Amino acid sequence: MVRKTVLGFLALVVVFVAPVGVHGLQRGVPEGHWSSASRDSIGLAPTVAEEAGAVIQVYAAPTYGWRGIFAVHPWIAVRRAGSSDWDRYEVVGWGGGRVTRDRMAPDARWYGAEPRLLLDLRGADAAVLIDEVEAAVASYPYTGAYRTFPGPNSNTFLAHIGRSVPDLGLDMPANAIGKNWLPWDEPVSTAPSGGGVMLSVAGLGGLLVAPEEGVELTFLGLSLGVDFDPLDVRLPGFGGVR
Repeated sequence: MVRKTVLGFLALVVVFVAPVGVHGLQRGVPEGHWSSASRDSIGLAPTVAEEAGAVIQVYAAPTYGWRGIFAVHPWIAVRRAGSSDWDRYEVVGWGGGRVTRDRMAPDARWYGAEPRLLLDLRGADAAVLIDEVEAAVASYPYTGAYRTFPGPNSNTFLAHIGRSVPDLGLDMPANAIGKNWLPWDEPVSTAPSGGGVMLSVAGLGGLLVAPEEGVELTFLGLSLGVDFDPLDVRLPGFGGVR
């Protein structure tokens, strides 16, 4: 019985860790110092000439260095109708876990890593949600607390916004480690998209079932699952493979 339990546990470890290993072999570790890494815009954030209406965008990019094999760093950027000014909100570890604003361009590379656009709302759909998004930013309950693993961290911050503003329909990737973190004494919540249900043991283990994310298991902080609409296998390291 003990032998079967140990073998089962080891098999589970392999299922969750193997995709991270494959992703690490494919990606490698970027060379160079962070201070010289590119933080240039990639051209996905529209100017007011390209889009006069309001805009809400969410990005995620591999974290710097070897951590990018495992996880992404996300942020949210908003621009009100008729304005040329963006407000970009995120939480970073070297900021002590506090919410920062306007550190970079809304679509800047994250220290050399090209971000992926997770959400792009424009016009009236965005305009009605910007105040809610900024209220969610202000109400983030874990400011001043930061743990890279398993959370609370930058992904916990975006998950808080997603839960607070479910009309965003925010679908965070499986490699957004920290999105499924909850305090020990609050193990049940909605999913980061604001729908469904999520059970979490401080982000180390758990189960998520929701219309946006599908079904997702968390084990040792890594998440694995299936999204059904559209069909997407959610893998540790990779995030998702359509």
